[in-house]
Amino acid sequence: MVLSLTWFSGPLLDYTPFMESELDKEEYRSRFAEVLLFRALSPEARNHLFDRAEAMFFDAGETIVREGTQSPSFFAILDGSVVVEVQQDDHNVYICTLGQGSVFGEAAMFLKSARTATVRTADPSVVLQIARPDWMEFLREFPREGNKALLAIVYGLLAKLRSANQELAFERRGDSQQEEVDSLVAELAGS
Repeated sequence: MVLSLTWFSGPLLDYTPFMESELDKEEYRSRFAEVLLFRALSPEARNHLFDRAEAMFFDAGETIVREGTQSPSFFAILDGSVVVEVQQDDHNVYICTLGQGSVFGEAAMFLKSARTATVRTADPSVVLQIARPDWMEFLREFPREGNKALLAIVYGLLAKLRSANQELAFERRGDSQQEEVDSLVAELAGS
C-alpha cells in the first residue's frame, strides 16, 4: 500500500503542506516491530496498531511537535533522528537527540496538556504518529498486549526521568563550583 504523504513545516495540528511525496508505509513495518515499545507485542496486536498509525516524512530541520501546543499523539522514529529542545529565556536549550527505534510524546497518551518540548528532525526522518483514539482502541481490544506496551512506556519515561535527574545533579555540582569561584573572586577583590 502506498500512502500519499505531505511534508510538513509547523506543529502537527497546524499542517502546512510543503510538497507531495510518496511513502510506502509497508517498507517500515519491520522497523516498527523493532521499536522497544512494540517489540514484545504479538504480531496481531502490533499489526493492528501499525495499520492505524500514520507514517510521515519530515525533511531535516522540520518541526514535528512544538512546545506549548496540544497534540493527542505520540511518535515512533522509524528512520532518521530528532532533536528535543525546550525554550528558556528566548533561546532553545538542547535536551537530547533520539534516533531510530525511539519514541517521544508518550505523555500525550495520558495527559491533555501542552507539549513540554519542541521536537525537530536532525536529518530526513520517517516517524509513525499514533493518535490517542487509536491507542485507546488498541488498549480496549488488546488488554494483555496493552499492559506490555504500558509497562514499556513507564520504563521509557523512568529512563528519561533518571537521565534528567543526572543532568540536574551535574548542573547543581557546577553551580556549587561557581559559588566557590565567586567566593574566591570576592576574597581577591577584598569584598
